[in-house]
Amino acid sequence: MHNYEITIVLDRLRSAFNVGNIFRIADAVGAKEIICCGYTATPPHPKLEKSAMGADKMVKSRHFASAKDAIIQLKKEGIECVCAVDTLENAKLASEFNYPAKVAIVLGNEALGIQNETLEVCDEAICLPMFGEKKSINVGNCAAVVLFGIVS
Repeated sequence: MHNYEITIVLDRLRSAFNVGNIFRIADAVGAKEIICCGYTATPPHPKLEKSAMGADKMVKSRHFASAKDAIIQLKKEGIECVCAVDTLENAKLASEFNYPAKVAIVLGNEALGIQNETLEVCDEAICLPMFGEKKSINVGNCAAVVLFGIVS
């Protein structure tokens, strides 16, 4: 078992199937909770349930109107570092980042990324190395790489 308390913040994900996939990953890495923000599908939701395969009942979740509000609340609850996962110029490689015990990972909309108002309240920006032309991967795949990197 790892020594991390991981919270996952989903900032306006449009695909309920991606959200369900992230619930499965969250269960696999022993994440504390998922916070669904904005129009992100939140349990109970039929499409989310289909791809979550029961993980939506195992991983605690809650909903906030905005990811910014969620992050402000998480900091009040003792989260030590909130990391935006995005391809920002100042982002540090996720594999080289020194994660504290209580960490939150913010994942953004599949097409729009993380909102600027959300980025402003994050403590750090982390990214995966991108060598191709597209410079992006599916948010669920990204979540898997980052989260398993933290606990490995």
